[in-house]
Amino acid sequence: MICTTIREILTRTEEKYGSEDAVRYKAGKNEIVSRTYTQLKEDSEAFSRTLESLGQKGNHVAVIGKTSYEWLTAYFGTVNSGSVAVPLDVSLPADEVCELINRADVTVLVADDCRRDVQEMAEKVCPKLKDIISMQKEQVGRRESDKVLSFSGLLEENRGSFQEMPDPDQLCTIMFTSGTTGKSKGVMLTHRNMAENATCLDMKIPEKTVLLSVLPIHHAYCLSMDILKGMSLGAVVCINDSLMRVAKNIKLFQPEMILMVPLMIETLARKLEDASLIPPAIVKAKVFGKQLHTICSGGAYLNPDYIDLFKRYGITILQGYGMTECAPVISNNVSWNMKKESVGQLLPNCRAKTVDGELWVKGSSVMQGYYKMPDETKETLSDGWLKTGDLGYVDEEGFVFLTGRKKNLIITKNGENVSPEELENKLGESRLVQEVLVRECDGVIEAEIFPSEEYVKKKHIKDIKSALQKLIDDYNQSAPLHKRIYRLKVREQEFEKTTSRKIKRQQ
Repeated sequence: MICTTIREILTRTEEKYGSEDAVRYKAGKNEIVSRTYTQLKEDSEAFSRTLESLGQKGNHVAVIGKTSYEWLTAYFGTVNSGSVAVPLDVSLPADEVCELINRADVTVLVADDCRRDVQEMAEKVCPKLKDIISMQKEQVGRRESDKVLSFSGLLEENRGSFQEMPDPDQLCTIMFTSGTTGKSKGVMLTHRNMAENATCLDMKIPEKTVLLSVLPIHHAYCLSMDILKGMSLGAVVCINDSLMRVAKNIKLFQPEMILMVPLMIETLARKLEDASLIPPAIVKAKVFGKQLHTICSGGAYLNPDYIDLFKRYGITILQGYGMTECAPVISNNVSWNMKKESVGQLLPNCRAKTVDGELWVKGSSVMQGYYKMPDETKETLSDGWLKTGDLGYVDEEGFVFLTGRKKNLIITKNGENVSPEELENKLGESRLVQEVLVRECDGVIEAEIFPSEEYVKKKHIKDIKSALQKLIDDYNQSAPLHKRIYRLKVREQEFEKTTSRKIKRQQ
């Protein structure tokens, strides 16, 4: 059923699954703690009442920390009170976090104590900030600064129901993009944007599915799919506490479904390829558990060959596509109707057209605009249409196909257009290539490659540059003249990346 507010998602699910587990997380090494949907609703309403008691209802509330029950409680409590949540990247330096707090006009900061540095700096350099709430602080009282409050203490002080229903078209979340170029922008999303995006497509996911949440919670993809969509289905959201412990946590929580970015899938694929001589059923039971049946992929290009590889192990990969500005999902493959080369069919609430090769989309998920950035908003939105910046097309069945990014397009001396992503994806199929960036340099196409040290050692490769040059020569043999690579640069270290692990392109 389609919901138009985030509060509607939580209240409907609580009515149906109140005593069932909503969230599971680790308390010790192997101890699992669970919270029910009723507890989540009651705790989030206590936080709504907290904002009201502080005189902060309707204001902007920043939340920073790793995925946790407290983070979810603060988020639901904020948006369901008619206030605006500002999820912040837990891995950013303190000065950058404080800059975003100021840019977003934040008056309340809810922070995990792993970012005490942010709490301390924000007190000094964020003049609009009135209250800081620590997720871990036990006592109810404030510190000497009289600004830092206890999250758990405030919830206990403000127990009770909170009945206000937000307007579907009011602002509920400002999410900062982590673009590969330029200044991050605050994407303004309404309740309708986020709630309809999460609930408009029936993916036939069984109710009460157990899923493992491994992506950063401040990312729109994780918040929409893992949390909002998952909870709309009464799913059990299991919190992965570290990327270093994904394998252990799969065994501990036994998820049936995981949301991943292609980089994670590629890492798993290499392990599966190395174990190709072992019967698939044994490998699956050992690596994923017998119960895992679906991996959803988004955020970057996924080699379609991996879909076939994982299918051998009884796991379906469903690739999707989106961007924060569209709350974020634009298209998704579903298990009974997919095209491997496509990033899926347009969501029911979304339509698309191609303008000069660029994909434009329109629908109830498209953002209001960028917070306090009217010029950038005007550049990106045109009569309700969102200019995605992606080159691609939609076929007659509504499946989306992407070829690259408009801003990265290489125009050769002969006037030919080349998408560097197409060439990067081709070279990236080799196990020798860990990371690659293709660009124009001095009038020719250059590939800069960071080789896989693990593969080099495994195959005892002595002359790495010659091996990479052979890879490029093999590619060039079948490539059209205007898509041939004429220069190779070998890197000794990884490329600089955004917090979402995308390579930063120098403009």
